[in-house]
Amino acid sequence: MSATGSDVILARMLALHPKIIDLTLDRMWRLLAALGNPQNDLPPVIHIAGTNGKGSTQAMIRAGLEAEGKRVHAYTSPHLARFHERIRLAGELITEDALTALLDECYAANGGDTITYFEITTCAAILAFARTPADYLLLEVGLGGRLDATNVVEKPAMTVITPVSVDHQQYLGDTLAEIAGEKAGIIKRGVPCVVGPQAEEGLAVIEARAERLGAAVIASGQHWHAFEERGRLVFQDENGLLDLPLPNLPGPHQVENAGAALAVLRALGFGSAAFEAAVTKAYWPARMQRLRHGPLIDAAPKAELWLDGGHNPAAGLAIAATLDRLAKRPTWLICGMLNTKDIKGFMTPLMGHADALYAVSIPGEAATLTAEATAAAAQAAGLQAQTAGSVLEALQAITRDAPEARVLICGSLYLAGGVLRENG
Repeated sequence: MSATGSDVILARMLALHPKIIDLTLDRMWRLLAALGNPQNDLPPVIHIAGTNGKGSTQAMIRAGLEAEGKRVHAYTSPHLARFHERIRLAGELITEDALTALLDECYAANGGDTITYFEITTCAAILAFARTPADYLLLEVGLGGRLDATNVVEKPAMTVITPVSVDHQQYLGDTLAEIAGEKAGIIKRGVPCVVGPQAEEGLAVIEARAERLGAAVIASGQHWHAFEERGRLVFQDENGLLDLPLPNLPGPHQVENAGAALAVLRALGFGSAAFEAAVTKAYWPARMQRLRHGPLIDAAPKAELWLDGGHNPAAGLAIAATLDRLAKRPTWLICGMLNTKDIKGFMTPLMGHADALYAVSIPGEAATLTAEATAAAAQAAGLQAQTAGSVLEALQAITRDAPEARVLICGSLYLAGGVLRENG
């Protein structure tokens, strides 16, 4: 893929701060002020934090709102194949020309001062959202919440906290309670907060902050319930019961994500068209995504090929539960991970759901775990494992002996993004 104008500017922005992640809001406030404080001119914001399920929940909310004829902005990260995926304006991905102009404007307004890549690109997104008319903005947190670059909206319409688990400890804290406290930093005074299923210690922290700020909590297990019954999704709250199809996004964990999305749509006053669309029309790549076209499929036409970007212990559990629901078939994993993740915690739930694993390094990622280290971690978790030079090489090795195998490429959104770029 040849470099574009936005690629050049984004590469330049990487040099504006020596660290990729440096959590503070000071630089955001400075640059937003230089840009005329566009965060004050946004459409109603639904701010979404959590460890797992943010993207899927956002996709379901968006599908529901759009089914009601609403124009919806959406911000998410990281991107998979192209940066443009992060910024959706009134339903459409930002164009190359618009992105290049916004990045140029933010780079000039920053004046060469220190700022992280995520901060300056978030400023560009906020500028785009402020200038394009829409009915709602779905704003997904990048990391944490309290000091995340997206946490600059004084009065969102609603906040959402999806399930919180242990991840990014080097930035968010060592305990679940500490991490939940960072996520709960998006809760604002008087603004209702929809809360997905939580461990007891995490929920206690979230509820305590909401109480201090007079923010109504709409919590899973208390104010709403979502569960599967007889092949249907049942959602129930004080307004009554909804009987809906199961989510089109695969995996039993998507029932919980759908519950949070439905709770948001219900609280906003939407009806049956939004509820139905939320569970049947959402699209979110690299979350148990079935690959059906492209060079990888051409290389293994009889194989069943899946892609998932989950990378922490909770994601490992969700993947295992999803595999358990699929028809029995010889199953292999192709796995690449970053060296900042809980490798064994991710892989342990997968033991018993896969016949073996091929480990790969993630191309172009400085923080990749080597294929050898990934294979060793898999073996420590009880999986048979060996290394391969690439995803294609691993796929070819698997399908030489088992041409109709189920193959799941997993372990990192960065690996998933590389697969989507190369597989077209």
